[in-house]
Amino acid sequence: MTEPGERRRGTTSTRTRERPVRGARDAARRAADALSELIRHRLEGVSAVCRSEDEGWIVNVDVLEVARIPDTTSLLATYEVELDPSGDLVQYRRVARYRRGAQDQ
Repeated sequence: MTEPGERRRGTTSTRTRERPVRGARDAARRAADALSELIRHRLEGVSAVCRSEDEGWIVNVDVLEVARIPDTTSLLATYEVELDPSGDLVQYRRVARYRRGAQDQ
């Protein structure tokens, strides 16, 4: 058992639960932070943010999965991260994987 005010490993901080998501920028930051803790890949950026049907957020986060030389041959991936209305991670999944130098299809 943890002492009052001490954070248990693997739990969401009470600070996050007390403060709802304040817009798309906040949702993008929280989704990126949550994903980076789980997959341990370098974040490249956020490519999409939108509201979900339950008033939560769906965020697409791009990450570098395999670094290669030259950089244009590195493998990147886009993960779809779903947050609930309070900003807690609900689920994530990889929705695309591509070479950095590849054109959009």
